[in-house]
Amino acid sequence: MSQIWSPAHMATFAKVVDLNGFSAAARAFKVPKAAVSRAVAELERELGLKLLTRTTRRLALTPAGEQLLPACRAILEAAERVRQQSASLTVQRQGPLRVLADTTYGRVLLAPLVPRFLERFPQIPLEVDLGEVGDTPTAGSDVADYDVVIRAGGVATDPVAEDAPVSRVLGAPPAILCATPAYLQRVGVPVAPEELDRHELLTPDSTHGPLFVIRLTHRNRRAEITVRPKLAVNDPALLHASVAAGLGIGVLPEFLCRQGLATQKLKRVLPEWVLPEQAPLCAIYPGRLAEDERVKSLVEFLAANIVPALAG
Repeated sequence: MSQIWSPAHMATFAKVVDLNGFSAAARAFKVPKAAVSRAVAELERELGLKLLTRTTRRLALTPAGEQLLPACRAILEAAERVRQQSASLTVQRQGPLRVLADTTYGRVLLAPLVPRFLERFPQIPLEVDLGEVGDTPTAGSDVADYDVVIRAGGVATDPVAEDAPVSRVLGAPPAILCATPAYLQRVGVPVAPEELDRHELLTPDSTHGPLFVIRLTHRNRRAEITVRPKLAVNDPALLHASVAAGLGIGVLPEFLCRQGLATQKLKRVLPEWVLPEQAPLCAIYPGRLAEDERVKSLVEFLAANIVPALAG
């Protein structure tokens, strides 16, 4: 049996003795009770010694357990000192939390949340940069230069790579079809998905080359329409501007269209039909910051507030 986990097993044994129970140790370590029991059993099997006698009511140390407990307790105490020291190092990090957000999502979704975050966490200053985020950020690009990157779509990483980025889904934007009233008055309002192919379509980038597949559902009905877009672009803001200019029917994130719909400058097309959600909005950060309290506070705050913002 590999000895790589021996120190963890020894620390677990000491915690069980100090707290007088497997359940209490499991709560302290925030793991299932079975994991604690298994750790002690594996330690006993590795050492070839019985360390504890267990009954339904109490635990008792064997003579071997009594002799080994001080050394195991020293390992537990050393681990606690490392944890405390790392926490202090996190607190001592200087400067603001650096955040890069895709411009479109940053202005519409992140901007209203920044003041609320600063009110709730006044001890965490922010440095927010709204700009272009790479399509496939890696540990050597955007994620390396910022503490947190907010972008559509996650990031594929090697889980064994050093400091591999971590991706947390914040929410998926609903998509709708919409156009200007002037365009619809000029060309006509489609009343069924099959009528879309006679319209000018403005869509996100397609994985099907020059073609774009629009999938729609309405109760038990499904429709799949393949169109050749007049414009295909990976920038939702440019796509929205083109729709607002009356160039055609756009496939857009719903949150970008709210103001236009409210002021009747835009009109939903086939409103009873539902499009698939678009690429999820994700928070991406270096693996070394996974336990950073400032990063955790920001990501948890965004995860709790982005979904209501996406849902309107």
